[in-house]
Amino acid sequence: MHLDAALHYERLTLVPDLACAAEAMGFDGISPYETLHDPFPPLAFAAEHTWQIHMGTGVAISCARGPTVIAYTARNLAAMAPGQILLRLGTQAQAHIERRFGMPWDLPVPELCETAEAIRAAWACRQNGERLKCRSRLFKLTRMSPFFDPVPIPDPRVPILLAGENPPLARLASEIGDGLFVYPFHTPCYPGEVLILAIEANARKASQQPEEILRVGSVFSVTGRDEAEMPQARELVRAQVALYGSAPSCGWVWALHSWEALGEQLSDLAARGHWEEMSLQVPDEILEAFSLTAPPEAVWGRLQAAYEGLPDQVILC
Repeated sequence: MHLDAALHYERLTLVPDLACAAEAMGFDGISPYETLHDPFPPLAFAAEHTWQIHMGTGVAISCARGPTVIAYTARNLAAMAPGQILLRLGTQAQAHIERRFGMPWDLPVPELCETAEAIRAAWACRQNGERLKCRSRLFKLTRMSPFFDPVPIPDPRVPILLAGENPPLARLASEIGDGLFVYPFHTPCYPGEVLILAIEANARKASQQPEEILRVGSVFSVTGRDEAEMPQARELVRAQVALYGSAPSCGWVWALHSWEALGEQLSDLAARGHWEEMSLQVPDEILEAFSLTAPPEAVWGRLQAAYEGLPDQVILC
């Protein structure tokens, strides 16, 4: 199991030092999130200043940008850091896509499927000289003149991982993706009891080997260097649990533990814009279930005990 660090920063100029520090500390990878910033620019900064660690979006919202733009960006990063880039794609709630990104929303499973296929078509055109040909319900990509088609790069490998927290998205990841990215809103038992079972069942149906599907999980961690930092970290994670848990797509996770009522309550508060009240609804019992609490020196041991054998990579959030 590899350990990655979530990349949190205020300015892009801070990314090189943060990335170098993560590599020096022994982290296997870094992952910037699409929350406060676009997740792609920091990967370019990190690629220029690191040597071995892998770097991946955690995640990039697919329907917030066109598939050809995603293909261009990922390919440019692959040219900078061959074999180190992971493209993790996810979706967002309809309200966010339409009212925050200003883009049309579509059902997550077909949208992610068609986007991944379109990206690969653009890569095949640019790397192998194939005719650009991708026709689907959402996209019609058929035009690529030589003026816009660059030369091949030495190592164009960029695995596509699809993000999700429910069986339909897990099955899709095993069908057309190179792996599954699990959002941090889960309990340690949820991936094994729900998502991994969906992947394995789908792999057997398609005569595939389940272990060929890369499994990446992000985990909420409550840690700190002293007694002052631990409570701050705890409340920050509590707020994130409340925010993630308000999304209707997280209903599978709530249902596994018969906590659907809390999910509905959080969704109602989010719909009414009562953001400050949401974290107050998350009791300590549920916070502990959705996060890993330990001092820094004990985090790795707790992760291994809770997740050994489930994900191939774990990202500490």
